[in-house]
Amino acid sequence: MAVLKVEAEPGEVGFDPDRLTRIDAHFQRYVDDGRLAGWSIAVARRGRVAHLSHYGRRDLEAGLPVESDTLWRIYSMTKPITSVAALMLYEQGALELTDPVSRYIPSFADLRVYEAGSALKPATVPAIEPVRVWHLLTHTAGLTYGFHHAHPVDEMYRARGFEFGAPRGMDLATACDAWAALPLLFQPGTEWNYSVATDVLGRVVEVASRQSLDVFLAERILGPLGMTETAFSVPPEDLDRLAALYSPNPTGGLIRNKALAEAITRPPSILSGGGGLVSTLADYHRFTQMLAGGGELDGERLLGPRTLRYATQNHLPGNADLDVFGRPIFAESAFAGVGFGLGFSVVVDPLAGKVLTSPGEFAWGGLASTSFYVDPVEDVTAVFMTQLMPSSTYRIRPQLRALVAQALVD
Repeated sequence: MAVLKVEAEPGEVGFDPDRLTRIDAHFQRYVDDGRLAGWSIAVARRGRVAHLSHYGRRDLEAGLPVESDTLWRIYSMTKPITSVAALMLYEQGALELTDPVSRYIPSFADLRVYEAGSALKPATVPAIEPVRVWHLLTHTAGLTYGFHHAHPVDEMYRARGFEFGAPRGMDLATACDAWAALPLLFQPGTEWNYSVATDVLGRVVEVASRQSLDVFLAERILGPLGMTETAFSVPPEDLDRLAALYSPNPTGGLIRNKALAEAITRPPSILSGGGGLVSTLADYHRFTQMLAGGGELDGERLLGPRTLRYATQNHLPGNADLDVFGRPIFAESAFAGVGFGLGFSVVVDPLAGKVLTSPGEFAWGGLASTSFYVDPVEDVTAVFMTQLMPSSTYRIRPQLRALVAQALVD
């Protein structure tokens, strides 16, 4: 089990200790006024943890506090892990970024693209070019999520049982075939839309590696990094450590989200590389340290530094940001100045985004408001764990960046 502890006095790594206390004071108010149930935060610089804190409850109804070993549903923070898996296979020659996905998933040949009409009677045209591996990594494949509620194709996903999950009994291979049978939102590579692309990428990893995704991740990433608490389900003996899931109550406070609560408590039929993992603060901190270390941690190298630098550049055409290139659901100020790489958001212009951070910062977050980022300019990493759906409820992520950056004084 990974154990997290403070490894450096703030001043040793360029932080003002009094300014660092603003992080906890700010987010404690989120709990005290009922916006969040609880949270955990780890901030490191130059590979050493300088700030570590926990606050609130992992389970409000049971009165259980957030602790260092609390298990959190990380949802889309699974995506960078799956993306690293694909990049590892790329490095060993098992796949190419330009490979058509149909090479691994035959149903992805001869795809159709939505052009007009309703979800019941869509008009479609043939895809001009294949969906390729790099389209999956960059979310430019034309796939979508049913929970977007923004387009007729989203509705088609929901009608087939794909909203926050998949129909019971369906495995990853059959889910990919079901998605391939639905129209794409746009021609591959022409727009950005957050989607099941990383789930499809997880299936590519399975086929290219000849291993199930859970086995590949355990043997090649989680095990070598000592992330022994990160998995696709929580065993019965650890369920009391699992943070409950909440949503805002329109009348104030929080409502326990029971609809999705059980999904992680049993082995899933679909190994979701896009959102299926549970983890701890200590485990995910180790993943961020591997990223900050250029692909290596404690003598275990997962990626070459050049591969990681390549993956954490903006791969959107014309160096566009998500405010311009993304679908309208993401066209908001939070994504101005932010592009997308091979599995990570990438800051291209901090001034455009009006968030205190550095060019080249790469990051991502999860549906339950969790997040992480790596700032290679300042050599800072931060991980924030919590349990509130949806993640768009509050501007926690830009606030965390500002609170960490303002404490740097060297």
